[in-house]
Amino acid sequence: MLLPPLTPERARAITSRAGGASILVVGDAMVDKFIVGRVTRISPEAPVPVVAFDHDLSRMGGAANVASNVVALGGQATIVAVTGHDEAAATLAQACREAGIAPSLVGDASRPTTTKVRVVTDRNQQVARIDYEADQQIAGEIEARVIAEIRKHAPRSAAIIVSDYMKGCVTRRVVQTAVDAAAERGAPVLVDPKIPHLEYYAGTTVVTPNHHEAELATGMRVRSEEEAREAARAFRGRARCRNVVMTRGDQGIWLLSDSLEGYLPAASREVADVTGAGDTVVATLALALAAGATLGEAARLANEAAGIVVGKFGPATVSVTELLGAIEASTSV
Repeated sequence: MLLPPLTPERARAITSRAGGASILVVGDAMVDKFIVGRVTRISPEAPVPVVAFDHDLSRMGGAANVASNVVALGGQATIVAVTGHDEAAATLAQACREAGIAPSLVGDASRPTTTKVRVVTDRNQQVARIDYEADQQIAGEIEARVIAEIRKHAPRSAAIIVSDYMKGCVTRRVVQTAVDAAAERGAPVLVDPKIPHLEYYAGTTVVTPNHHEAELATGMRVRSEEEAREAARAFRGRARCRNVVMTRGDQGIWLLSDSLEGYLPAASREVADVTGAGDTVVATLALALAAGATLGEAARLANEAAGIVVGKFGPATVSVTELLGAIEASTSV
């Protein structure tokens, strides 16, 4: 079943109420660095391209990109994450402040700040990636400090997002703390998941697997709407969450809740880079729910936002103007 339509007037009302909503983002923040150059020849030393350096740039990634999407859509974001004691941590903190995100970063001297360095051509083709990371789960004092930060900020938050990239910040106790803290004020908890942590997500409001993750979690193939329907039901049973929003790439979104079940076709026009599309989806869902949208309405907005962001390079964000424009265009067809 196709999910109910969303009128431009209703979309404007939701985004207007979302403006200023406080969202707490908890999870694996990282720095995405891009080294950009031109490729004109193959190295004589090995069968690899020689990249002539042109410029480099850094962007917030992972949970920090989720928070950046919240702010771009008019919300207020606080991020609780773990970093190292290094230059990348300072870069991340400064980038957060410049973007209007309140950083509550817990420093851990035993690990580096997660950093992904991508070597790309001027045509946005990736040549290589170097990862700086330590993905062991936090414990002891570091976990206690993360939990304390969640408890500190949750009472002022209209929704909590858990952004799990399996880089160590998201533990069973961290998720349970978020669930318990949100329950005290009736706020939703949304999770962008990693399947090895599936059992951590019990009691959360919405989990947003992509179809590959849903297949991995359930052992079921997802190629059609009917297969998506069955996999979403099985996924919800395994994760013990209340609702599932499954992203299916160029096949759109499948939504499962107690009151509504159905699909949306993909809204993308031209795909440049899918990096961070899941961040945009979960951020849009959280802000919409915080503004009083139904889950079906939130899914509509998230689907349109994803269609916009995959047309941009690297971790990117969507503005309210872009989102409302996409809603207008989709309803005029």
